[in-house]
Amino acid sequence: MPDDLPELDPVIHGRLRLALLSLLLGAEEADFTWLRKKTGATDGNLSVQMLKLEVAGYVAMEKRFVGRKPQTLYRMTAKGREALAKYLAAINNLLTGAL
Repeated sequence: MPDDLPELDPVIHGRLRLALLSLLLGAEEADFTWLRKKTGATDGNLSVQMLKLEVAGYVAMEKRFVGRKPQTLYRMTAKGREALAKYLAAINNLLTGAL
């Protein structure tokens, strides 16, 4: 590969992780169930992908109870917003160079 190609963040580059960050970008916070419904992901896959985003510092997770029911909430961090903006700029540069 040529050296002038932008590097794409491998944490974001996964299809489901990119979708999750895109959904969180437009929401102050989102619960696990809503993210699962929006993406069609299984519970296990969604959990694994959210953990990868959390470990990278791109999302923050909060567990709480609503009545007696557990609820897991996610929100995008400032680091996540910055990483997604850089990722989208890199994609834009790739596409602009291809046209």
